[in-house]
Amino acid sequence: MFRYFLPPLLAFILSLLLTQKVRRLALRFNIVDVPTEERKIQKGHVPLLGGLAVYFSFVFVLILSWSLGWLADGKITTPKIIAIILGGLIICLVGFWDDKYNIKTKSFIGPLCAALVAVGAGITIGYITNPFLSGTGPYGRALLYFGGALGSILSFLWLLVMMYTTKFLDGLDGLVSGIGAIGSLILFIVSLFWDVPQSGTSILCLTLAGSCLGFLIYNWHPAAIFLGESGSVFIGFMLGILAIISGGKIATALLIMGIPLLDLAWVVLRRIFKEHKSPFAGDRKHLHFRLLDAGFSHRGAVLFLYFLTVLFGSVSLFLQSQYKITALVVMVIFMIILGYSIVNQHNKNQIKR
Repeated sequence: MFRYFLPPLLAFILSLLLTQKVRRLALRFNIVDVPTEERKIQKGHVPLLGGLAVYFSFVFVLILSWSLGWLADGKITTPKIIAIILGGLIICLVGFWDDKYNIKTKSFIGPLCAALVAVGAGITIGYITNPFLSGTGPYGRALLYFGGALGSILSFLWLLVMMYTTKFLDGLDGLVSGIGAIGSLILFIVSLFWDVPQSGTSILCLTLAGSCLGFLIYNWHPAAIFLGESGSVFIGFMLGILAIISGGKIATALLIMGIPLLDLAWVVLRRIFKEHKSPFAGDRKHLHFRLLDAGFSHRGAVLFLYFLTVLFGSVSLFLQSQYKITALVVMVIFMIILGYSIVNQHNKNQIKR
C-alpha cells in the first residue's frame, strides 16, 4: 500500500509547489493568454506554462519510483520509461515555444515527435480483446493481435488522436486537468483487475492523477494559470500511453474520453466539409462552449463533463469487451441527443433575447 500512497501524494505536492513557481515565471516573462478571440472567455491575462508543473512533478516521481525498483514488473522497460520522459520533454519544449511566441504551426511538431519516440521505444498496441470471438488467448480471453508495422501505425495514430483530443478539449478552466485525473484513476482501477499487485502501470496512473490534481487547485475556475500547449498535449500523451501499457485497454480509454473524442470528430468534420476551413482553426463550436451557450455556468459545464467521464469510464469497469462495444454505441447516441438538445436550447435562449 505504501507504493500506492507515496507516488500520488508526492506528485500532488510537487505539482502544487511547481505551479506557483511556473506561474510567477510566466508572469515575469509575459507568457500569458490574452482574450483576443471569442472563444477565450477568461477575464484578463492568464499565465500559461502550467503544463511544465504537471510534467516535471510527474517525471520526478517517475524517476524516483524507477530508481526504487517500483516499476520493475517486466511490462515497463527502461526504453519505455526513457521514451515517456523524452516524449514529454519534447512536448513541453515545443509547447513552451508555442506559448511564448504563439507560432501555431509549431504545435504539430511536439505531438508527432512524441508519438514517434513512444512507438520507437516499443510502446505499441500488441493486441486488443476481440469482442466477437469466444476463444481464449494467453491472457484468458479472445484476442486480436497486431504485429510489426500494423501495431506501430495503430499506436502512432492512437497517441496522436489522444493528444489532439485533450488539446482541443482545453477550453474551460479545470477541464483537461480534471478529466486527466479522472481518466488516470479509472485506468488505475482497471489495472487492479488484471495486473500484478502494485504494478508499475498502476503507479504511473496514480502519479499522473496526483500531478493533475495538484495543478487543478490553481486551474479551477477562475483559473490562476492555464495548462498551455505543453500541458494539454502531455496529459493526452500519457493517457494514450497508459491505455496501451495497461494491456490494450483501448475500449476503456475510448469510454473515458469518448465524449471529447466524438466532439473532436464532429468539430473537425464540420470545419472541413461545412465551413471549408482548417480543422485546427479555433472556434466556439466545441461541446464545452455550447454548454455555456445553453445556459450552464462555467463550473457547471466542467462538472457536467466530469460526470459524463466518470459515468462512461466507470461503465468500463463492470462490462466485458462485447458489452463495451454496446456502451460505445450508447455513448454515440447519447452524444447526438445531447448535441441536439444543447443547440435547441441555445436557439431558444437567442429567441428570448
